[in-house]
Amino acid sequence: MPKGIYNVPKAINEPVKAYAPGSKEREQVLAAFKEMYNSTTDVPLYIGSEEIRTGKTRTINPPFDHKKVVGVFHDAEKEHVEKAIAAALAAKKKWAALSWEHRASIFLKAAELLAGPYRAKINAATMIGQAKTVHQAEIDSACEFIDFLRFNVEFMTRIYNEQPISSEGIWNRMEHRPLEGFIYAITPFNFTAIAGNLPASPALMGNVVVWKPSATQMLSANVIMEVFKLAGLPDGVINMINGSAGMLTETIISSPDFAGVHFTGSTGVFNDIWAGIGKNISKYKTYPRIVGETGGKDFVIAHPSSIPAQVATALSRGAFEYQGQKCSAASRAYIPQSIWPEVKEQMVKDLASFKMGSPEDTTNFVSAVITEGSFDKLAKAIDAAKASNEAEVVIGGGYDKSVGWFIEPTVIVTTNPKYDTMETELFGPVLTIYVYEDAKWSETLKLVDETSPYALTGAIFSQDRYAIEEATKALENAAGNFYINDKPTGAVVGQQPFGGARASGTNDKAGSVLNLLRWVSPRTIKETFVPPTDYRYPFLG
Repeated sequence: MPKGIYNVPKAINEPVKAYAPGSKEREQVLAAFKEMYNSTTDVPLYIGSEEIRTGKTRTINPPFDHKKVVGVFHDAEKEHVEKAIAAALAAKKKWAALSWEHRASIFLKAAELLAGPYRAKINAATMIGQAKTVHQAEIDSACEFIDFLRFNVEFMTRIYNEQPISSEGIWNRMEHRPLEGFIYAITPFNFTAIAGNLPASPALMGNVVVWKPSATQMLSANVIMEVFKLAGLPDGVINMINGSAGMLTETIISSPDFAGVHFTGSTGVFNDIWAGIGKNISKYKTYPRIVGETGGKDFVIAHPSSIPAQVATALSRGAFEYQGQKCSAASRAYIPQSIWPEVKEQMVKDLASFKMGSPEDTTNFVSAVITEGSFDKLAKAIDAAKASNEAEVVIGGGYDKSVGWFIEPTVIVTTNPKYDTMETELFGPVLTIYVYEDAKWSETLKLVDETSPYALTGAIFSQDRYAIEEATKALENAAGNFYINDKPTGAVVGQQPFGGARASGTNDKAGSVLNLLRWVSPRTIKETFVPPTDYRYPFLG
């Protein structure tokens, strides 16, 4: 048990390095990129103290050069999933009993490893495996991941520090126990930071985890496990497996020791998991915690008072950075007729200046989308817009998968505010714009709120404070992260806790105290110093 009341290092956001020509960080990341790109990484299952290679492998191929093989990863069979659950449960008692400051130290050390000796490696892995530019990798796999680790430690101490009041003669205390059982973490390809945080945040609070990363994120997932192990994370606390998603999930949520799921991915998959948990509810020792961040159809709406250059820049960045593959990326926009010509003119110039290709060329602003399936879905939507009498492709519209899964950043303008690409989540570099009559501002706000089942992020641009207030109220349920005069992407840990409601998830706000509270079960303890010795109350006299 702790022998002091400890203050943890004050969490601050990790500074983003510039990677300017001639800089040390640029040389280091490109050297790490070259080394990893020209070698073959063998990613095992991490179960307890073992690194298991099943021989049932899939290749790791850079999206921008899909014929190139940079590694393989091993798929689990059902027996391996059951072994991972057993390893987690075997580690649970000792891990849960470890004093909180030692749990904190492990993840603080992981943050320092990522900030220093592993920064280039995890960024290079993210650039190769997930086709991120060096800037997008830096703000994700380095800075945001480091921020999650540091701020979560600070949030944990806030939770432990908040205690109930005590009356005369008694002492009331609150302890926050890890959940009874194990946590299942399911993570996406698009953010290495999410992949690290979803298993790490429950583990920090004393839980044990079975983690399934995305099959298209295995290169950087392997680096995450390397860092956690080097930081001193005990065997079995986080177990990393991959394989058939259906088999893994069915096996895991059938266990009576299943205590919760920490999920980021598609709405459909999350719905299926929730339904499966519901069917198994009588099996569990405790009601599982279900935490998920799912889909989005994120919006930008500009008021007639907006400054066109600001709107255009927000769209160019917000819709097309990382090929539009951010949960928060702008994919539908509502622009008033009066400023549309200026917004369009700047966007045409901006997108014409975008360079596209391998992240190794640091002059490229965009790269390839993640898989052929994503490519085909996007190409189909672009072709449909070209053929539609309700839509026009005004910028971009090209695509080519001969070398990589390259989709040209594309802007569609539609006359129908309910056109398919205004409603359907595409998860790629396609932005659909509806140009509305200036006088229909309030009507358009209603349209924004009702068009999509999602409610993740959204942005309003205006120089009119009355309009800003009106939009903030009208769209209060349309976005869990709402931006005023800024693009709807780029949430920073500790500054803009992230998550949305409706079909976008449970809004448990990663990067805040709220998320960590989901991974503990509070117990109230009342101690009476001098208990009564007579049952009689004064009113009986």
